[in-house]
Amino acid sequence: MNELKRAGIAELPLHGGRTPPWLFRHMVRLSRSISEVLIQEFGHKEFLRRLSDPFWFQAFSCVLGYDYHSSGTTTVTCGALKIALNPEEHGVAVCGGKGKASLRTPTEIGQMGDKLGLSTEKIDSLRYASRMSAKVDNAAIQAGYPLYHHAFVLTERGDWCVVQQGLDPRSCYARRYHWLSEHIHNFVVEPHEAIVGDVKRDVVLDMTAEESEDCRRTSTDIMKEEPRKVLRMLKSIRPAYQDSLKKWIPNMQWEDYAVDFLYLPKNLNWNAVKRAYDFQPKNYEELLGVRGVGPATVRALALISELVYGEKPSWKDPVKYSFCVGGKDGVPYPVDRTTYDEVIDVLENAVKQANLGNKEQITALKRLSAFVSKV
Repeated sequence: MNELKRAGIAELPLHGGRTPPWLFRHMVRLSRSISEVLIQEFGHKEFLRRLSDPFWFQAFSCVLGYDYHSSGTTTVTCGALKIALNPEEHGVAVCGGKGKASLRTPTEIGQMGDKLGLSTEKIDSLRYASRMSAKVDNAAIQAGYPLYHHAFVLTERGDWCVVQQGLDPRSCYARRYHWLSEHIHNFVVEPHEAIVGDVKRDVVLDMTAEESEDCRRTSTDIMKEEPRKVLRMLKSIRPAYQDSLKKWIPNMQWEDYAVDFLYLPKNLNWNAVKRAYDFQPKNYEELLGVRGVGPATVRALALISELVYGEKPSWKDPVKYSFCVGGKDGVPYPVDRTTYDEVIDVLENAVKQANLGNKEQITALKRLSAFVSKV
């Protein structure tokens, strides 16, 4: 039996309000202390593995005192880490963030890469990883969660992980995506090694599924054709009025399901189609990387592949299972500020002592962890 890799997706409701300034300051201090212990004891790769594990990430957010099940679990925790981690001190940096901050990710990767001593070639590869991970979750997996948060974590050896999040505007639920460079062999073939969430959609276009391989290949071949031929194929499967997937998948339960994002696109970015034709992509990853190829183009190509050439994509939601753990809203209880300060003091002192060669406190924390796990 293969070992389950717990890196993937979590779905979380959108909560209003802002993080209290005092709580965010504490989150920064405590996240720094926990990160320093992890990096000292286990190294940068293990630190990235923890962040890419949605269960550990969720527990980490709870330890910091944030909501146990809100979208802020992602955005505020990553924001605290971005301030807490100093690339020159810790050998790791967080780039990007929520909204407009996510658009600065390529620039920040360059700045942090320089501070970490990475080569120009390595920095370019990190920028590519950032762009493709966002492109895949925005376009190749279409469940109705357009991205609004993208955090890219890189280390002095060029390893990386991504924690990004999309929002369903109808339900106000968010879906979190985790990536880990150590396990990425192909950006477009099941890059999420496990997927976690508490809402499973009846129909999701998943072009990253293994069973979508023939559809990926056919989609790539279609985009090598002249744009006029692509237009004729699109018209051949689109009636005079706007149609939806209900016609093609009649046995699904559609009553309460919002399928707007799966409708046949009214139009495509024909400039992108022309760029792809001129570029002649060798594979689906190259196709997806073409500027302007977005959800509508991916969806149109998938439908042409299925309805004209009989090469079906996966329409199964890749979400697997859900989880929930346990505070800003006072659930299960309000944040205990006194205890919070004491925990930070203990961890900060343990890190200082370890830096001086005295690891007694770190060892004691390990023993405590082993004891708690048995209770």
